[in-house]
Amino acid sequence: MTSYVAVIDYGMGNLHSVASALEHAGAPRVVVSHDPDVIAGAERVVFPGVGAIQDCMAEIKRLGCDRLLKAALASAHQPVLAICVGMQALLDHSEENGGVDTLGVIPGRVNFFGAGLQDEQGQRLKVPHMGWNEVVQTKPHPLWAGIEDGARFYFVHSYWVEPRDPSIMVGSFDYGVTGCAALARDNLFAVQFHPEKSHLAGLQLLSNFLTWDGTCS
Repeated sequence: MTSYVAVIDYGMGNLHSVASALEHAGAPRVVVSHDPDVIAGAERVVFPGVGAIQDCMAEIKRLGCDRLLKAALASAHQPVLAICVGMQALLDHSEENGGVDTLGVIPGRVNFFGAGLQDEQGQRLKVPHMGWNEVVQTKPHPLWAGIEDGARFYFVHSYWVEPRDPSIMVGSFDYGVTGCAALARDNLFAVQFHPEKSHLAGLQLLSNFLTWDGTCS
């Protein structure tokens, strides 16, 4: 089989829009699957997700996608991109659905924005945070190549990621709180926003992922 990108399918992501965006960004082939052999044989792996974390975690574990993801992360030759709820699932625990233990790949928590969220001028902010927001590149990374610092990406979320180790955060957003928009560790890059919905900046990030060697330098 020729080289391809595998999108992990646990039935809870906007899988086909992610696959289409990857193809538009230059992927020679994209396979949407939860077959262990397909994931293991991929050159690169994408872990997307939308919806409630409790439902996502139930399907991730039922289909064995937790093992597939952890195997990909342990394989230095497979760059991994996690998107939105896929990013949140990497942490230890989420406040959503009354509190849900997640995969524990990245130490940290996923926090609710809370009621009464306000900006610096005291204006009420809606939750979920839905729409375009600037992303500050807090650290350099190959996936930021060709993307302006402060470029706008598209977000849809009511919860935000707080890694225990702040040094792995490579991008931040401000929406009543300063939260983690992107984190990176070894062959993992994870984003809270949706690159597949973020027009030119999102396509550039996906294009960068398709040529990334899985290192942070």
